[in-house]
Amino acid sequence: MRLTVVQVLPALEAGGVERGSVEVARALVENGHRAIVVSAGGRLVPALQAAGAEHVTLDVGRKSVFTLRQVNPLARLLRDAGAHILHARSRLPAWIGVLALRQLGAQAPRLLTTVHGPYSVNPYSAVMLRGERIIAISEFIRDYILAGYPRTDPGRIRVIPRGVSAQEFPHGYQPPAGWRERWEREFPALRGKMLLTLPARVTRWKGQEDFIDLVGLLRARGTDVHGLIVGAIEPRRRGFFNELQVRAKTRELASHVSFLGHRDDVREIMALSAVVLSLARIPEAFGRTALESLSLGVPVVGYDHGGTKEILAPIFPRGLVEPGAIMAAADRIGEILRQPPLIPAQHPFPLQRMLDETLAVYAETAGQRA
Repeated sequence: MRLTVVQVLPALEAGGVERGSVEVARALVENGHRAIVVSAGGRLVPALQAAGAEHVTLDVGRKSVFTLRQVNPLARLLRDAGAHILHARSRLPAWIGVLALRQLGAQAPRLLTTVHGPYSVNPYSAVMLRGERIIAISEFIRDYILAGYPRTDPGRIRVIPRGVSAQEFPHGYQPPAGWRERWEREFPALRGKMLLTLPARVTRWKGQEDFIDLVGLLRARGTDVHGLIVGAIEPRRRGFFNELQVRAKTRELASHVSFLGHRDDVREIMALSAVVLSLARIPEAFGRTALESLSLGVPVVGYDHGGTKEILAPIFPRGLVEPGAIMAAADRIGEILRQPPLIPAQHPFPLQRMLDETLAVYAETAGQRA
C-alpha cells in the first residue's frame, strides 16, 4: 500500500526534531510513499525537497490566536492529498491538526504523534497523547508519558530511539584539509588547543553555565583546554547569552571560551574535539549530539539522567557523572585527556533502525483504516 504521510511541525531549522523529520521523509520516498512536511519553513527545506519530499508552508507553530487560521488550509491539504497519516511532532501543530481532522470526519487520516520531550503535564500538552499510536523517542519519555498521563494505554506507545547514520558520522572521521584550513583562518587562536565542545542551543537548561565553570576548573588544574559553545542564540535568549559572557569574563575565561552560534559544521567541530559534553540540567529526551559524537569515536562526558544516560550506558558508561557534579566531570575529562579511550565502532542506535521502525508504525496505524 502506497502511503501519503503528512508530518506537521513548527519549522524546519536545525534541531533534532527537524532533522529527524527530513530523514523520515527521505525514507518514505525511498520506499515508494509520498511524504509531505508542513511547517513555517527554514534552512532544511532544500534538503527535504532534494530527498523527493514536498514542503507546504503553513505557520502552524506560532503561539498566537491567529494560528487557528491554519486549520482550514491544513484540512484542505489533508483532503486533497488523500493523506493516510497525519504525524504531529509538536504541541501547537498537533492542536491545529486535531481541529483539521474534525473537519474531515470519516475521511480524516489517522493521527500519529511523537513525544519529543518531557513537556509540562497539562491539558495543552495532553494533545500529544491523542495519537492512535504514540512514538516515544526514549524509555525516559515512555516513563514520562505513563507517569504524567496514567490513563494512557501503554499498548499505544512505541519506543523508537533516534538514530545516527554511520555514513554521515563515520567512526574515526577526520575533517578534510580544506575545512581545517578555513577553520584555522577563522579561529587562529584555537590551533593546537585541546577542545571541549558543548553542542547545544543557548538556553538556560542546556548546561552552558556548568560548562563555563568546568572549563575554569580544568584550567585552574593546569589543563590547557578551550571551551566551544556551539548552538543557535535566539533573539529571546539574548539576555541569558549576555549572562554567559559576563560569567566567562568574571572568571577570567573570556579568551578560553568561544561562542560559535549556529554552525552547519558541527560534525567537523566534534571530530576535532578532545571531549564533547552533555550537561543538560533537565534530563534530555534523547541527546542526539552525544550519540553523533560517540558515532565519530569522540568521547562524551554527560549527566547521568534521561536520554543521555540511555545513550552512554551501553556505549561509553565511563562518561556518565552525577547531574551537576562539576568536580567529577572535571576528573573524568582529565582521565580521558591523559589516556584517550577507544569508543566502540558499533552502537545500538543506527539510523536505519529508527527509520524501519517508524515506517512500520505508519503501516500499522494506516492498517487500522480497514
